[in-house]
Amino acid sequence: MLDRIIRFSLTNRLIVLAGAVLLLIGGTYTAVHLPVDVLPDLNRPRVTIFLEAAGMAPEEVEALVVLPVETALNGASGVEAVRSNATIGLGMVFVEFGYGTDIYQARQIVNEKVQTIREQLPPGISPVLGPISSIMGQILLVGLSADTTSQADLRTIADYTIRRRLLSVPGVAQVIPIGGEVLQYQALISLPKLNAAGLSINAVEEALRNANRNTTGNFFSRNGSEILIRNLGRLKTLEDLGNVVVGYRDNTPILLSQVAEVRFGAR
Repeated sequence: MLDRIIRFSLTNRLIVLAGAVLLLIGGTYTAVHLPVDVLPDLNRPRVTIFLEAAGMAPEEVEALVVLPVETALNGASGVEAVRSNATIGLGMVFVEFGYGTDIYQARQIVNEKVQTIREQLPPGISPVLGPISSIMGQILLVGLSADTTSQADLRTIADYTIRRRLLSVPGVAQVIPIGGEVLQYQALISLPKLNAAGLSINAVEEALRNANRNTTGNFFSRNGSEILIRNLGRLKTLEDLGNVVVGYRDNTPILLSQVAEVRFGAR
């Protein structure tokens, strides 16, 4: 066999030379256009779910938030592995699919499963799918500290300044601030005052929900033009919150500030 190959090569030198040249050209073209990546994507398609649970310890996040999501995703179509991570106020679930699975189809499967257990999660927790990004996931953890700045102010700086600037950096897919204190309006109800006013917690909650919204009042026609009438009811200050009418007694309005302490507080 080897003798025949050698004899053919010596007899047909031009054909062998032409074949070698073609192989050289093809190899050079392939080498030049071959994609090169420092960190090649060797892992399976993966979908990340973020579960923000402000104020919860890692044990509570794992038991009350992460576990129901993991249980729902185990056995889903195409899912080969489900992993999770629970930290203070944040849970992450990583769902891995088989090689060749379309990432958009994988995200749809995950989203459908998450919707089925949304009502089982604690109030205020909404699962969010992470962006389609590199398999490296979290690659940098930045800590903020200051001797003269409160935890609430540091969290505000992280949410509205640092996060926005980092998201503008090319290649950054997601920035998640955790820790610190997220400020919110709080109404600390006094039960003795509430009972004296003849009101209930549900009545106060309903009044606050209805007061904190803008509404429309149709149109006002003038000189052939229509002007939109708006009722601006959104709360902007603590004073606005305290002046919300939560009920009536003897035709006298009862303000929220009369039955509760209104303040800024960490949630």
